[in-house]
Amino acid sequence: MIPELGRRFMQTVIVLFGVSMVTFLLMHAAPGHPLQTNPELRLDPTAVERWLQLHQLDQPLISQYLAWLSRVFRGDFGESLLYNRPVLELMGERLPSTLLLTLTAFVLALFLAIVVGIKIATQQNSWLDRFVCTLSLAGISVPYFWLAMVLVLLFAYRFPFLPAVGMRTPGDGSILDILKHMLLPLIVMVIANFARYVRYVRSAVLDVLQQDYVRSAIARGLKGKDILYRHVLPNAAMPIITVAALSLPMLFTGAMVAEYVFAWPGLGRFIVTSTMARDYPVIMTVNLYTASLVAIANFIADALYLLIDPRLR
Repeated sequence: MIPELGRRFMQTVIVLFGVSMVTFLLMHAAPGHPLQTNPELRLDPTAVERWLQLHQLDQPLISQYLAWLSRVFRGDFGESLLYNRPVLELMGERLPSTLLLTLTAFVLALFLAIVVGIKIATQQNSWLDRFVCTLSLAGISVPYFWLAMVLVLLFAYRFPFLPAVGMRTPGDGSILDILKHMLLPLIVMVIANFARYVRYVRSAVLDVLQQDYVRSAIARGLKGKDILYRHVLPNAAMPIITVAALSLPMLFTGAMVAEYVFAWPGLGRFIVTSTMARDYPVIMTVNLYTASLVAIANFIADALYLLIDPRLR
């Protein structure tokens, strides 16, 4: 088991190195530089050249990449060109807000999907099964931003029960106030992710229910709960773990939309603003951070496979 995990870890390191290289090349392949993001801005060419030299953006790409890589190995991810502050400091200020939103949405969506998915799988082709499948298809089809704007129009303007923007009311930092601000973006993310998870859970449980050993257990007269918890769920856990682990980084993509629409002060809104301003250090750090989430999620999924299924060991 340890050698296999070591091999997977080395693959993760190689993937992160490749992602950083491709991101760097694509980022600099776009014409122009950060000072040209505003076409109405007129700057002195001498001042622009001096600014590029100051940030080492006038050097060959290979030199810029190697310089950035050497700083990363030392734990220095550079300073934001837009905010003139260390990138890690800026991300550290916004990461708790994003984690609060994304992890809460992930836990709620996965829990609801497992409960509902098992229920409809054991009642295949019933009205409840058809109803949930139809709703999940609608949830997958509806774009994040459209659902977010509809909720804002409905619950913040038409029926003003909930705040539409921000994380807290000025002068009020209570938990209840934060929860009220959090509710609308949380609903958007839970609906979108529940719709995807519940279909995987239903499919995984149905696949196991059709296996011969489950039919044999039913024929031997075992109770339904014993069959479900001792035979079905352990064997259906593998695809569910795969979907859950690989979708955890994708929650940050959904968080970008939700945070931008609801002005939630998290990483998603920060990423959108920095990308539009072509803030190179922030873009590189965020892409490496997102790739690390994907790689770590894959590594955790592989480790759970080995723990759950003795055949893989």
